[in-house]
Amino acid sequence: MTPVALLFLAVSMSADAFAASISKGAELRKPRFRHAVGIGLIFGIIEATTPVLGWVAGKASQQYVETWDHWVAFTLLTIIGLHMMVEGLKKEEKVAHRKQTLWLLVLTATATSLDAMAVGASLAFIDVNIITTSLAIGLATTVMASMGTLLGHKFGKYVGHWAELAGGVVLIGIGVIVVVEHTIFLS
Repeated sequence: MTPVALLFLAVSMSADAFAASISKGAELRKPRFRHAVGIGLIFGIIEATTPVLGWVAGKASQQYVETWDHWVAFTLLTIIGLHMMVEGLKKEEKVAHRKQTLWLLVLTATATSLDAMAVGASLAFIDVNIITTSLAIGLATTVMASMGTLLGHKFGKYVGHWAELAGGVVLIGIGVIVVVEHTIFLS
């Protein structure tokens, strides 16, 4: 995976965490920098872990799908991308102010990182360094979720859905690139 593709993947994987953190920031009266970084770290650590778990599962099944693995990667990335786009197009609900709990935050971070697990599974079928990829996803998510928390109380209802929409488009694009590389350039 090229550095540019890795950057796009990391940012697109952090889009749903960014959208969720905007919502979390909107729920806080005035988020402080340390709160934003703490929320970002929770999202980032979980988001960095799940692609590795998916990659391990993908590697375990690789021998069974080796001849059409690029189509598996394309299909998974497209499904995840379309799901993110659909979620991004949904009308935003009005945010109610409620107390943040660590349990709710971890649950939200886990829910937003399930797509990263599926992406990790699809990455098992192409030549990538999963540690580098996972760290890039975790770092991008930490930064994006921290920024989202800080921006959330001012702009939450305006930009959250656009982040998911853009992330979905990027994932579909990466899936197309995988298929093109395997069917045209490697034939």
